[in-house]
Parts: sequence; C-alpha cells; structure tokens
Amino acid sequence: MPNIILHSVVAVFALLFAAGAQAQIYRCTDANGRPLYTDTKVGKCQLIDTGYSTPSASAPIPAPRSGGGGASAPASAAPTNFPRVDNAVQRARDDERREILGDELRTEERKLADLKRDFKGGEPDRQGNERNYAKYQERVASMREEISRTERNIEALRREIGNIR
Repeated sequence: MPNIILHSVVAVFALLFAAGAQAQIYRCTDANGRPLYTDTKVGKCQLIDTGYSTPSASAPIPAPRSGGGGASAPASAAPTNFPRVDNAVQRARDDERREILGDELRTEERKLADLKRDFKGGEPDRQGNERNYAKYQERVASMREEISRTERNIEALRREIGNIR
C-alpha cells in the first residue's frame, strides 16, 4: 500500500514539472486593437520569449550570486523584445495616476474630518440603542479603529503620490 502512494506522488510531481516546461505566451491583438496575452495561439499572434524555462531533473541548479547582498538583477536587464513605453505616454499615465490618487486622498481626508467630528475627542454622543454602557464603549472603540485605519490610508496615499516620478 505505501508503495502505491509513493508512486502516485512521484507521478504527480513528474506531471507538474512536464506541464511547466511547455509554457508559452503569445501576444495577440483583439478586434479593438488592444494587446491580449494568452497561452494559446488565436489568429495572428506573436510568440513572446519570456526567458523562462522549468529546470529539468538533470539540469544543474545555478549557485546563488555572491556580493550582491540578495539584490536582484539590475532594472536594465530586460529582454530585448520587452515592450517599451514612450516617455510622453508614461508621463501621461503618471499624471493620470497622480490625479486619481489625489482624488482618493481628498476623499480620505474628508472622511477623517467627519470621523473626528463625530468622535468628539473620545466622547461621542450616545445613541438611543446604547442604554448599556458596553455597547457605547464598543462603538467608541470601533470609531477609534476607523480613525486609525483612515489615517494609515492617508499616509499610504501620500507615500504613493510621492513615489510617482
């Protein structure tokens, strides 16, 4: 019985490694002219060399590089056929992203102002269904958590806006 399980596990791993070695990616264009990436060739498609291949059982595993401190390859080490974006197009994308993030930031800041107004420094008005003081404390705690979460969102949005070129 244990032999059957062992053989089954080995067969599953062999199938997984064989399936990964056949991966191919095609760049196609849909009817609207937009690029479509797929693993099956549909109509006029161009095979993309991803530079990835699954190592076989007999292939040696490369040794880790030393002296890099665990850093990955430099950003300029892209494949030669890697799609490039024009500087003007990238600038327009960055401007649009900055605008969207700015809108989100303003929304979060308004939300924070409303939350702090309702919170009243930790003593919000009690509601009619809060005759039990524990319910009131639960609501105050959830308000405090919501304010903290909104402040973290604002920090993250500001950081993200600062990272845009």
